[in-house]
Amino acid sequence: MALAITIDDVRAAAARIQGIAHRTPVFTSRTFNARTGVEAFFKCENFQLGGAFKARGGLNAVLAIPEADRARGVVAFSSGNHAQAVAIAARHCDIAATIVMPDDAPAAKVEATKGYGARVVIYDRMKEDRAAIGRRIAEETGATLVPPFDHPHVMAGQGTVALELLDEVPDLDALVVCMSGGGLMAGCAVVAKALRPSIRIFGVEPESGNDIYLSFRAGQRVKIAPPQTIADGLRAETPGELTFPVIHALAEDIVLVTEDEIRAAMKFVLLRMKMVAEPSGAVATAAVLHGKVPKGLGRVGIVVSGGNVDYYMLCSL
Repeated sequence: MALAITIDDVRAAAARIQGIAHRTPVFTSRTFNARTGVEAFFKCENFQLGGAFKARGGLNAVLAIPEADRARGVVAFSSGNHAQAVAIAARHCDIAATIVMPDDAPAAKVEATKGYGARVVIYDRMKEDRAAIGRRIAEETGATLVPPFDHPHVMAGQGTVALELLDEVPDLDALVVCMSGGGLMAGCAVVAKALRPSIRIFGVEPESGNDIYLSFRAGQRVKIAPPQTIADGLRAETPGELTFPVIHALAEDIVLVTEDEIRAAMKFVLLRMKMVAEPSGAVATAAVLHGKVPKGLGRVGIVVSGGNVDYYMLCSL
């Protein structure tokens, strides 16, 4: 079965966003390695433009819009990081951006999105459909809709995370990635398997946001109720139509972590590695730290997907 993107799409994305998105660092931790029995390499997207990997996909998608269409602006829906990514991309292109955000989105992410110049439209995630709101705004304004994950250009942009990581550490034995709608995982999996076919790929979700975990085992997309989790960026209710076939074809397994395990991973990263990871950004770390992936993996790439954590959440640790 043909997948939605190839490594060539990711390489094209890398060329498109070069000089705008950051090439983020790869960190290691001897303490983490001693505790887990692996040799871990952390791809630190918490140092990315906008504080999360989402800048890659947002930039690639917006920059790929034809000039004539781009002038009419863009619209997106997101709980925060994709919102900021599209706002940043729109500001770079000097076009208007409207972002649909839930009323329970972290205040810091809402304010940052506004700070990048976007107009924010608030909705109730328990009662309203964000995608429907986004489509209506796009139809009314002529703006281009930029989905948070289920779009080839977004997926390809996110895949540049793995392209950089494997360029720096080419002999990885495994890759562990957080998942919501699956754009980051799909893009990274395509790259990892193309460059290193033997690599083992694991996706991670919070226990209450287990739509891909259930879908992976059912062999088809499953929808769940709106999840309640501190990992506010991982609250998708169903995997994407484009992302799920990639994940199902290329991932070895999907694992789950608890809320307490996420908090413990955030605390470890803060105190031992001296950096901030938001809850969503810490789930892959949590999976390895708490033995949710198989033992004996060897050299493991872990994506720290973002660092946009609410100040009071950070203090609560």
